[in-house]
Amino acid sequence: MSPAALKLAGVVVMLLITAGGVWQVQDWRYGKQLVEQAGLHQGDLASISNAAAAQVRADQDKRLALEQRLSASDKSHHETLTNAQTNQARLRDRLATADLRLSVLLDTTDSAGGCSVPAGPGPGGVVHGGARARLDPAHAQRIVAITDAGDQGLIALAACQAYVRAIGSSDHFSP
Repeated sequence: MSPAALKLAGVVVMLLITAGGVWQVQDWRYGKQLVEQAGLHQGDLASISNAAAAQVRADQDKRLALEQRLSASDKSHHETLTNAQTNQARLRDRLATADLRLSVLLDTTDSAGGCSVPAGPGPGGVVHGGARARLDPAHAQRIVAITDAGDQGLIALAACQAYVRAIGSSDHFSP
């Protein structure tokens, strides 16, 4: 081989060694950047995961608190309804056994009624005030049944309103 060819071969070898070295340095530098980016990405993923877990815990706590409030409200509604039904049953029993009589005040000034009812109580009466007429026990039972249904409706309405207030006061979350 001629000296020029040897020189050229040496230059080519030097260029290849230099290019290989440059590639190696770039590989190290890019590898380091990739490792740093991967670390940052892992940190971001961990932060996102922690935030999502905290949100889930907060939503679960809100849901549990709401369920407890609704359970307490339901228990209160049930007790109120039970008490009202017990009171109505006692009233019906007292009416049925003649222990209690219902009466109504009469308008003695109403001439259009066509009913002649004495204006005051008879001898030995203990009724004070205006003229009264005693209701038939069967009619009294029907009136008590009507008021019982009305009481139950009012109690149910109060329970519904409490439920709506409880749902409305809690923050919206996805179950």
